[in-house]
Amino acid sequence: MIIFDLDGTLWDSSSSVAESWNYVISEITGKDRGLTGSDVEKVMGLTMDDIADALLHDIEPEMRYEIFRQCEEHENEYLKERGGLLFPGVRETVIELYKAGKNLAIVSNCQKGYINAFLISMGMTEYFRDFEEWGNTGRPKGENIRLVMDRNGVSKAVYVGDIQSDADAASYAGIPFIWAKYGFGNVKKPDAAINSMYELPGTLRELGYL
Repeated sequence: MIIFDLDGTLWDSSSSVAESWNYVISEITGKDRGLTGSDVEKVMGLTMDDIADALLHDIEPEMRYEIFRQCEEHENEYLKERGGLLFPGVRETVIELYKAGKNLAIVSNCQKGYINAFLISMGMTEYFRDFEEWGNTGRPKGENIRLVMDRNGVSKAVYVGDIQSDADAASYAGIPFIWAKYGFGNVKKPDAAINSMYELPGTLRELGYL
């Protein structure tokens, strides 16, 4: 099974997410937060509670978590309509791997419903066998990777992501990690690295996964 991170690996939704968050925050607080895509990129990969702590640290905890609960709901619907930007080669590579008979999955630290919003907006629902989110299970990414593997009866898998916490999650799950260098972060000692999604099939062959 080939398991993907989402933000910074398959797509960049940061600008659309910033727009949706600004709308909700303004509606609740009466103030324009002025968040940008760059602000969102810096917190991609964190859980929504951690994002609330990072971006709304000047608001008392109970209120900032409630604001982000509403941000989650609005964001999912907003992304279904507006979508994000697929990184070069993502659609072609996903289809190639799917046609090659590979089981594909997504595991992300996002809120519940976010991966489904991605699949719907990008028209890619049919290609992925399974997915899991922090917002659905409340579990760390490494545990969710194992959860997806176990419920699909998979013992051999690889995880593709773009930041160190993705590599740490793969290590926890006991599977190799491929670093998407074009994403949002840096990684120490990945098992392999790709400069674009077009390179993934060749890298998978080298690792014995294709």
